[in-house]
Amino acid sequence: MKELAIVILNFNGREHLSTFLPSVIEHSENHAVVVVDNGSTDDSLTFLESEFPGVEQIRLNQNWGFAQGYNEGLNKLRGRFQHYLLLNSDVKVAAGYLSPMLERLKSENIAAVQPKILSYLEPGKFEHAGASGGFLDRNGFPFCRGRIFSECEVDQGQYEEAVPVFWASGACLMVKSAVFHQMDGFDPFFFAHMEEIDLCWRMQHAGHQIWVEPKSKVYHLGGGTLGYESPRKTYLNFRNNLFMLVKNQGGFWPGRLFVRMAWDGIAAWQFLLKGRASLFYQVFKAHMGLYYALPRLLKQRRNSVTSSIHGRPNINLIVQFFLLKKKTFQELP
Repeated sequence: MKELAIVILNFNGREHLSTFLPSVIEHSENHAVVVVDNGSTDDSLTFLESEFPGVEQIRLNQNWGFAQGYNEGLNKLRGRFQHYLLLNSDVKVAAGYLSPMLERLKSENIAAVQPKILSYLEPGKFEHAGASGGFLDRNGFPFCRGRIFSECEVDQGQYEEAVPVFWASGACLMVKSAVFHQMDGFDPFFFAHMEEIDLCWRMQHAGHQIWVEPKSKVYHLGGGTLGYESPRKTYLNFRNNLFMLVKNQGGFWPGRLFVRMAWDGIAAWQFLLKGRASLFYQVFKAHMGLYYALPRLLKQRRNSVTSSIHGRPNINLIVQFFLLKKKTFQELP
């Protein structure tokens, strides 16, 4: 069994492949590079064949979304590699980024690790999707060392320590293949967004740890498939956040869910007051999606052992950020 496969999910991403794949191949350290194509209708595959013939292709017959697309592709690699690096197609990697993460994964109880993720457009700043390791507040709002809501910090070496975190970013996620398959991979009903947080939560329930290794560094463009202001992205983020709370939240989870949905309602009215009626509707639709999916989600629920969970501080992120004006991770209690 080989050590690592670098796996990139592609959907009509010829431009991203042209821009970012050369750095991935250059710094692959002779590990396999695989592109899983989600039923693209552009010339991505003919471009790969002509420009990067050494890259293995896995062709799927339709666009399965991020979650199931990776599940389908990795199932075809099952048994061939000890580890997978799931890498977004809009990520530029730095020299030597693989070895520190692989070394970190040698620990028996660590299942997944991410690097420090910086902005491709502003290399001195952390990038929204993962920054230097992900956390979750008591109401289920994700945040990072280096990013709270839309506020991304300048990287001044303040988050250089490798630490256990709650979640690792799907933009650049290295995971033990055996654990990924034992957990049945990503939840396909998420389609895209927050599926990696749900997976990390489930892995922690199973006794594994998630880490960030800042000795590894990559640069993420972000918003490569759906822009950060996309109504579709708003819908998926709000809906999937509720999905993972129902599936994974311990204790009296209905009360925690009610509080979270109340905060969602406040956010929706803020959208409306700012003239963004389409986003107001997406939050409403996300809540309707939760009610529709509730029977299935209840069947997926697992008993939670919250004392074993890393990266879940008992704080209200909205109060800390908007009312107390704590804009950086270091300022949080």
